[in-house]
Amino acid sequence: MATQTSTPGATPARLDIGYTLDHGPFTGMQKFVVFLAAMAIVLDGFDGQLIGFAIPLIIKEWGITKAAFAPAVAAGLVGMATGMAIAGIVADRIGRRLVLASSVLLFGLATVAIGFSPDVMTIVALRFVAGLGIGGALPSSSTMTAEYSPARARTLAVTITIVCFPLGGMLAGLFAGVVLPLYGWRGLFWIGGAIPALFSLLMFAALPESPRFLARRRERWGELVKLLARMQRPTPAGTEFSDASEAVTAQQGTAGFGALFESTYRRDTIGLCLAFFMVVLSLYSAFSWLPTMLTNEGLPVTLASQGLTAYNLGGVIGALLCAVSINRFGSRRPMIIACVLAAASAFAMMGLDVKGNSTALIFGFGVHGLFVNAAQVSLYALCAYVYATHVRATGDIGV
Repeated sequence: MATQTSTPGATPARLDIGYTLDHGPFTGMQKFVVFLAAMAIVLDGFDGQLIGFAIPLIIKEWGITKAAFAPAVAAGLVGMATGMAIAGIVADRIGRRLVLASSVLLFGLATVAIGFSPDVMTIVALRFVAGLGIGGALPSSSTMTAEYSPARARTLAVTITIVCFPLGGMLAGLFAGVVLPLYGWRGLFWIGGAIPALFSLLMFAALPESPRFLARRRERWGELVKLLARMQRPTPAGTEFSDASEAVTAQQGTAGFGALFESTYRRDTIGLCLAFFMVVLSLYSAFSWLPTMLTNEGLPVTLASQGLTAYNLGGVIGALLCAVSINRFGSRRPMIIACVLAAASAFAMMGLDVKGNSTALIFGFGVHGLFVNAAQVSLYALCAYVYATHVRATGDIGV
C-alpha cells in the first residue's frame, strides 16, 4: 500500500507497515540492523559453548567428577528455555531493541562473573543467569532480522541467522585454542564474556526499535516516521499506521497452547516435539561434553577442543546446504536424509580408535555436526509449513 500525501483538513494518510516492510529497497541501514542481530546470535553460540571447553580444566583443577559438574550444564539449558519463553512477552511490552541489547549484556556479564567462581554451585547459578540472556537474545534477534528484511531477502537473512549459532561455536573453539594455554579457564570466561558485554553497548547506541512494535503504539508514530525515512521509505507526518497481517491474526483469534494438541495438529505436534527433543539433546550433549569426553579418552585438551570446533563447522555447512535443499525439494526428504546420515555417522565413529586415528575422529565429528544441524533447520521449516499463522503465534514448540 503506497503512502499518500496529507493536506490540511484531509483524512490522514494510512500506511500498512507490513506491506511497507515487505517491499521497497534493502537499504544499508536495514542490512546494518540484520548484521547486529546476526552478531548477537554469533555471540550467543560463542558464549553458550565456552563452558564445554572449560569443563576439562575445571574438573582437573578442582579435583571433581563430571557428575558434579552436570548441574552447571543443566542450569544453562534451563536458563535458555526460560529466557526464550519470557523474551517475547517482555519484548511486547518494552520493545525488541531493549530486550535484545539487555540479553546480550546479561549473558556477557554473567560469563565474566563465571571466571571469578570459587565453586561449582556458583557456576550453576551464573550459568542459569547467562542462559536467561542467551535464550532471550535468540527470539529477539530472529524477529529483528525478519522485520528489517524485505520479503524477497527474508529467507536468506533468516537462514544466515540460523547459521550464526554454530558459527559462534566454531569461533569459540578457535578462541579457546588460543586463550586457554595462555590465561586458563578463568581468562577464557573473562575475555569471552567481555566481548558480548562491549558489543551490547554498540547495540544500545545503534540498534533501532522494531517498526512493527512502534506501529502498535500511536504515541511513538513520530519515531516510526523518522525510522522509515532512514529506510528510504518517506512517510508524511501525521500518517496513521496499521498492520494487515496482525489484523488477520486477530480475526482468526489467539490460539492457546491447547490448539497445538487439537485433532488437526496432535500427531504433528507430538512428532515434532520428540524430533526437536532428540536433535537438541544431540546438539547440547556435544556443545557441553564433547571436549570432556575426548579428554577422558586420553586426547590432549587442545585436540579435544578441535572436535567441538569441527562439529560446529560442520553445522554451518549443514545449515546452509539444508536451506538450499529445502528451497528446491521441500523439507521432508532433506530431513529424513539428514537424520539417517546423522545416526549413521555416529555409529561409524564408535568403531574408531580415538588415540590412533584422531584425525578421522575429528573429521567424523564435523560430518556428524553437519547432519544434526541440517536436521534441526529442516524441523524449523516443517513447523512453519504445518501450523497456521494464528497457531504459530502461540510460540515456537522447538524451544
